[in-house]
Amino acid sequence: MSYGRLGYTTGACAAAAAKAALRALIGDTEQPTEVEIPFPGGERHSLPVVFVRQRVHGAEAAVLKDAGDDPDITNGSLVQAFVEWGGGKDVVFVAGSGVGTVTKKGLSVPPGEPAITSGPRKMVRDALCELTSRPVRVTISIPGGREMARKTYNPRLGVVNGLSILGTTGRVRPFSCQALKCSLVCELDVAKAAGVTAPVLTPGHIGERSARKHLTVTAEQVIEVGNEWGFLLENLPRYQFEQVLLWGHPGKLAKLADGQWDTHSSRSKPAMETIRRMGGSFHSLDPAEHATTEGLFAALDQAERNRLGEALSAAIARAAEEKMSDASKISVVLVNMEGDVLGTYGDLSLWRKLNYKS
Repeated sequence: MSYGRLGYTTGACAAAAAKAALRALIGDTEQPTEVEIPFPGGERHSLPVVFVRQRVHGAEAAVLKDAGDDPDITNGSLVQAFVEWGGGKDVVFVAGSGVGTVTKKGLSVPPGEPAITSGPRKMVRDALCELTSRPVRVTISIPGGREMARKTYNPRLGVVNGLSILGTTGRVRPFSCQALKCSLVCELDVAKAAGVTAPVLTPGHIGERSARKHLTVTAEQVIEVGNEWGFLLENLPRYQFEQVLLWGHPGKLAKLADGQWDTHSSRSKPAMETIRRMGGSFHSLDPAEHATTEGLFAALDQAERNRLGEALSAAIARAAEEKMSDASKISVVLVNMEGDVLGTYGDLSLWRKLNYKS
């Protein structure tokens, strides 16, 4: 069965561009259409080269980022490398235009360094070592990267002025959301380094805004999970947080109660199926009359809304705790589109006491 076309990470593209530029720097006047580089798994792949140019003090080359069938924000972008001889003993990395710089602790590279993670750095070194043992200085750039970065997790991670160069295997698998998953791990790393003991996990902006409205939390404490709940919950135990709060709209979080850990609408069943099943058992309103989660909760009187919200919150917490399989305690708060609380479960004492209309 085919799951779509594989692509290449920004790290692989950076390594290919750097090798193509280095070939020009050492005197190769050929204009290659592709360049072959080693990959971490031991295989080799050839990536297409867009251009190679000689410069006064070095050479530069560009590779077109091909993410395959994965919906990656950088797909179709140029990944460029400028290579010049260095004065040290190793490869020195520099953030060019569109590549970010790390400003917070907790990431795989220290503050002040270019946001080029360890996997891509090794790929670049391995590619260059095939041509020279001399020290080189490599500047990686992505035109338009600064604007693209505003749509990523980088501002939350303290990566400024551009994108991160990512990748562990060099390949991108369709709909694996590898960049997002890497960003989520980075967010957890930053939170832990900042001393966070009780993170707040939320699907997106609506949940984040209401969490900041109702709770006293730090910038690093609230983590937007998107749809990758299974991945994140499986990775949480190694951080040994004291307590974890799941905060968000039941239209997303109710899916967790049914064991749907990828909550994207195209890869999961509607949350209303779960809510109708639970809601129909203890209130007089017919859940089938309402097409949306928001509409169903709005139609309930306050007492029934609380009962349904609390029952649903408890079911979500039980499912999440089972998924995590560790000692962390899970609490849940469900909110509507306006950020009003619909139901809670668990101990909320590590966060500011909720104030909402009853």
